[in-house]
Amino acid sequence: MRARLVIAIAGLIVGTALLSAQARRTLDIYVVDVEGGNATLFVPPSGESVLIDAGNGGPQAARDAARIFDATRDAGLTQIDHYITTHWHGDHFGGLADLAKLIPIKAYYDHGPTVQPQPAATEFLDTIYPALTAQAKRTIVKPGDRIAVKGLDWRIFASGGQVIQSSLPGGGGRNPFCAAFKPQDPDPTENAQSVGSLITFGKFRVVHPGDLTWNKEGELMCPSNRLGTADLLIVGHHGQSISNSEVMVHALRPRVEIINNGTRKGGQPEAMRILMSSPGLEDVWQMHFSLLSGQEYTVPGMFIANGIDQQPDVMPIGAWTAPPQGQQAPPAPVHNGKAYWFKLSAQQDGTLTVTNTRNNFTKTYRPVNLSTN
Repeated sequence: MRARLVIAIAGLIVGTALLSAQARRTLDIYVVDVEGGNATLFVPPSGESVLIDAGNGGPQAARDAARIFDATRDAGLTQIDHYITTHWHGDHFGGLADLAKLIPIKAYYDHGPTVQPQPAATEFLDTIYPALTAQAKRTIVKPGDRIAVKGLDWRIFASGGQVIQSSLPGGGGRNPFCAAFKPQDPDPTENAQSVGSLITFGKFRVVHPGDLTWNKEGELMCPSNRLGTADLLIVGHHGQSISNSEVMVHALRPRVEIINNGTRKGGQPEAMRILMSSPGLEDVWQMHFSLLSGQEYTVPGMFIANGIDQQPDVMPIGAWTAPPQGQQAPPAPVHNGKAYWFKLSAQQDGTLTVTNTRNNFTKTYRPVNLSTN
C-alpha cells in the first residue's frame, strides 16, 4: 500500500510538471531572494531549465537552497538541466550542495579554478564540487561559447577574466559612452572572472553579467558595443558601484533592470545614478529596500520585493554610509519572514511582464522601436 502511494505521488508530481511545461508559452525568469547573493532561474517554453548561481553558503545555505527549490516547484520542474556558477564567491555558489540534495542537476558550467583561494571555496572545489559533477557533466566555458538550451540562444560573453573579442549578433556598433570611460583600480578578485550570459528568446534579449566589474565592462564594451541592446538587465554585482559603468548599462539601453540586492549590499548612490539614468529605461525593480540608498536613491515601494525586518519608525532620507572598500559591513538583520521573488514572463515579440510576488503588483512592458526614440 505504501509503495502504491509513493508511486501515485510521484506520478502526480511528474504529471503536474508536464502540464506546466505544455501550458508555458513564455520565457519565465525567477529572480530569487538570496539576501544579497544571486540566484536566477530561466525556464523557456521547452521546459529545459537554466539556473545561474545558488545563493549563500554557511548557515544560510539551506535557507537559500530552499528558496530556489520553491521557485523550481512553482515552475513545474523536476530537475535543473543546466547550472552556471558565475564565480567562486560564497554568495554565488554557497547553496549549491544543499540545492543538489533537493533537485537533480544535470550539467554544470563555470570559469575554471578560482583565482582567489579562500577556505570555503577551496574546500568546495577540492571535495564537494567533484562529487556533484561526477554524477553529471561539467563544462569550463570560455567567451564565445554557447550553451545548448532548447528554445533559447544562450551565449557566453565573459569568463575567466576574458571577454569576447568579436561582436555577438545585434552588437558591433560604436559605443558613444566609451569617450568618458575612466578605469578603476584593477580587480584581482573572483568578481572579474565572472561568467556573463546573453540570452535571446525570439526578439527578447537578457544580459546577466554576474559580478563582472568596472574595468572588464570597459574591455567588453569599448571601443564598440559587442553585445548590442537588451530588453532586460539583471543588474551586475547586486547594484554595487564597482560595477555598472555607463559603458555597460547605458549602451545596453535596457527597458527594465532587476537588482538582486540586500538591505546593506548594493544600491549605492553612485550605482543608482547610473542605473536610473540609462537611456530608454522604464523601471528599476529592487529585491530589497537598501539602507545604502535611503529615500533619495531608491525606487517606489511597489517595485521592491522585500523590506527589512528591523524596520525603523522613519525611512532614512540620506543613504547609510558603507564602510571603506575592503572592510566588512555589520551583518544585516536576519530576514526571518517570507522571502519574495520577482517572476518575469517574456514573449518572443519582446513583451515583458514583471510581477512582484510580495504585493502582486504587475507591469507589462511592450516592445520599443529604437529607431523612433
